[in-house]
Amino acid sequence: MEKKQIQEQRMRGYFINATKEILRGEGLRCISVRNIADKAGYSYATLYNYFKDVKELIFECVKDFQDECEEIVSNETKRAPKGKDKIKAIVKSYMKFFVQYPGIFELFFLEKMSDIGSKKITTELIRTFLNRLCLDDWNYCIDQKQISGEEAELVKTEINYVVTGLLLFYNNRIHPDSYKKFMEITDIQLNRILECTN
Repeated sequence: MEKKQIQEQRMRGYFINATKEILRGEGLRCISVRNIADKAGYSYATLYNYFKDVKELIFECVKDFQDECEEIVSNETKRAPKGKDKIKAIVKSYMKFFVQYPGIFELFFLEKMSDIGSKKITTELIRTFLNRLCLDDWNYCIDQKQISGEEAELVKTEINYVVTGLLLFYNNRIHPDSYKKFMEITDIQLNRILECTN
């Protein structure tokens, strides 16, 4: 790799990491070119040498956050048995990530897509993320005739809606009032949904 490319990657990394730090701690409402540049230690004009605009930078952060989450989920669920048990473990680990980082949850699920980039790819990246994490295990369940492909699509949709709703209520301190209770409710819902597929 050429010296210029290495320098460009390094500079992009500074801005991406600064943006991620702001998003993680303060949320999208605190994102501005000046805030990002200050956090990265460069002038705001320098940012435009590496990114078209803030929305492009936020899109890069979405991809990075998903990579982080995927790595955590993979590590936390590697011992879970294939199939429905692994799907449950993946979903619970995914939810834990968004509880730990409510700013990322806001970015993914509460912000208007036009505020984080009107690209259809950003929306699809977020919308399909949980399904992609569980893909191998859904395919395993289908191959083992535990569920049909058509039924799996319906169940995936139901899980996505339930998970997003549970996270929304919990992260906004509406219900329930403890993480333990939150995970108990999660278990009940996942068991109910997945047991209906037998």
